[in-house]
Amino acid sequence: MTQRFSIHPVNPQPRLIRQAAQMLRDGAVIAYPTDSSYALGCHLGDIDALRLLRQLRGVDDKHHLTLVCADLSELGKYARVDNRAFRLLKVGTPGPYTFILEGTREVPKRLLHPRRATLGLRVPTHPVARALLTELGEPILSATLIPPGESAPLNDPDVIEATMPSTLGLLLDAGQSAEHATTVIDLTGDTPEVLRVGNGALARLGLE
Repeated sequence: MTQRFSIHPVNPQPRLIRQAAQMLRDGAVIAYPTDSSYALGCHLGDIDALRLLRQLRGVDDKHHLTLVCADLSELGKYARVDNRAFRLLKVGTPGPYTFILEGTREVPKRLLHPRRATLGLRVPTHPVARALLTELGEPILSATLIPPGESAPLNDPDVIEATMPSTLGLLLDAGQSAEHATTVIDLTGDTPEVLRVGNGALARLGLE
């Protein structure tokens, strides 16, 4: 059965953050708020949790998952970043952007796109997400919380609780989040490619 923690959206309670981080370490898939919609998250080293996350999201291994990182330096540990990409990353992080990049050897192959060896990376601004990343001490493997067969992300905890199966381990309820998913930018080619326009303004990145 899914546990639900009511957590303060600006000053999250350390006790609840510690419990949520331990649940991630123990193999739970959680729903947590970001500066876009809510996201599904699990421990990046847990194969069973990865399988459950993909099941809850309704995607296969060809769907880009995202490593949600605490800061730009951590992001650089998991992705190959040239000077051109770094300039955009510096402007867009932290913020509601997901960047598609080639993974480094630090990333298990099972997390990468099977043909392109790429994955999504981002740094959020939401206080709950940031507190959870700090407590966990490593990135959270994540996907936008879009139920299978749907196209719009969920941002209301009551709807999430009513919609998601009981195999979701934890719902971190910080109230309603932004309605839209992140803006997704592919930085693996010669020029940045906008794959999805979401909560992040393209003007901020100079891509309008």
